[in-house]
Amino acid sequence: MTKRQGKTIPLLKKLTKAARQFIYGMTTYEGVQFALQSRRSLDHFIILITMGDLLGVPILRSYYSLRIIPYLIPHIKTWKREMLRERDLTDSFGGG
Repeated sequence: MTKRQGKTIPLLKKLTKAARQFIYGMTTYEGVQFALQSRRSLDHFIILITMGDLLGVPILRSYYSLRIIPYLIPHIKTWKREMLRERDLTDSFGGG
């Protein structure tokens, strides 16, 4: 194997990785980001329904929401921080 053949293989791998990332960005990146945002908002909504009294939202608890609480305990701290974050008009347009 010559020096030139040893250098072309890593270069070829880098080019194929860059091409794969470019195609992913052109085709599915926006869809993935939309799906993640939708999931995040639905998660916030479910936690709001079950744990709304932590924020002062008067929601009656049902049997089913009480059964979900053990699964939501690890997410409460970040959810409260996200829900109580001060929002600006530009937040709705920035996608974040």
